[in-house]
Amino acid sequence: MTARVLIVDDLLPNIKFLEARLSAEYFDVVSATNGPEALELCRDGRIDIVLLDVMMPGMDGFEVCTRLKADPATMHLPVVMVTALDQPADRVRGLECGADDFLTKPVDEIALIARVRSLTRLKIMLDELRARASTSANLGLASQEPNDGARGRILLVEDRPSSAERIVASLRDFHDVEVETHPPDALFRAAENSYELVVVSLNLSEFDALRLCSQLRSLERTRTIPILLLAETEDRPRLLRGLDLGVNDYVLRPVDRNELMARVRTQLRRKRYADSLRDNVQAAIELAVVDALTGLNNRRFLETHLAQALDQSAHKGRPLSLMILDIDHFKSVNDTYGHDAGDEVLKVFARRIKRVLRSADLVCRLGGEEFVVVMPDTPLAVAQRVAERVRAVVEGEGFPIDDARMIPVTTSIGLAERGSDANADALLRRADKALYASKSAGRNRVTAAAA
Repeated sequence: MTARVLIVDDLLPNIKFLEARLSAEYFDVVSATNGPEALELCRDGRIDIVLLDVMMPGMDGFEVCTRLKADPATMHLPVVMVTALDQPADRVRGLECGADDFLTKPVDEIALIARVRSLTRLKIMLDELRARASTSANLGLASQEPNDGARGRILLVEDRPSSAERIVASLRDFHDVEVETHPPDALFRAAENSYELVVVSLNLSEFDALRLCSQLRSLERTRTIPILLLAETEDRPRLLRGLDLGVNDYVLRPVDRNELMARVRTQLRRKRYADSLRDNVQAAIELAVVDALTGLNNRRFLETHLAQALDQSAHKGRPLSLMILDIDHFKSVNDTYGHDAGDEVLKVFARRIKRVLRSADLVCRLGGEEFVVVMPDTPLAVAQRVAERVRAVVEGEGFPIDDARMIPVTTSIGLAERGSDANADALLRRADKALYASKSAGRNRVTAAAA
């Protein structure tokens, strides 16, 4: 894994030291000697992570970080502050400015590389999500940056009661904290509940905390939950290993309450932002394959699904039937009662036919007033009986077009069964030909295509 790292420091020897160490690990390194220069490089869009000195003349590191996090073009850049300041108040100030971590001078080279790699992985993941969601704005689904880290649901994994009590006391006024004292059960609780953060003690008495972290990262349902480690100063080698495993952050004991609160808030903000991106990607996918009016899958989805269903049917030697439905005289509904009434008829029609069909049957809106049903494991004779039930349920009750009026609606149906060629286009053509026969014969009837 490589990345472009920006080193911001007003002292050239400091830049040269960090540059040499990062270049040896095959990172691409650029540098700036002051805040305005760093901001300009970051706005250029080709920086992946920023190592930022705090004590600089003019614009200090806190102000640079604040400006980076306030600019939509740079707010997602990971920032590590490199400083001689080592007091909890300084770390809290930096975290409140948006910094992701601190490295204290003189810099521990192993810790430097581990943190850069960890934050680079995070940046790559978020960049991928942002790229996938980039079309959402055109669909009216532009994501909003959640700007709060309040009232999160947190799972604390700690088997020492006194330590658990202190952590809960620090967080309970602002978050909902649940404690798991039996580490093997923590994975199951995390998978079954909607936690936004898991806080794990690295010093569990009878269980390897890093194994739990690894399991959380390997399980799909917990893979995206951020992990915060509680560790002793002498645990640094295991901490670095944890960062390699995907741990998001850590707090050293004795735990400073303000620092803990700031780091928890940072992780909650980041998770909520990533979740909003995933939701927008999913919504964009659904818009691409779902008919907005009826909630059924659309033609695009049908084309992919039908080809796969036919392949499976042929491979297993199982039957597959296809039904095409057309609402009779639908144009007159629009012309007589208006397009709003026509839309209501389409929605009720979709709900009504779905009630008759099996969950295994795929119902799609082909376009206009035409619908398609793909029926796996269904021979033509059975499909005819199902189609007749569909026809009857459509005809059997009027369709509401407003609060007071009901109108009669019927449907014509064409059926076809998979032939030896297992070709989607051929199957659709045969079913469509059968539908035309139903219409020609007077509508409101079912016709099956010849095999």
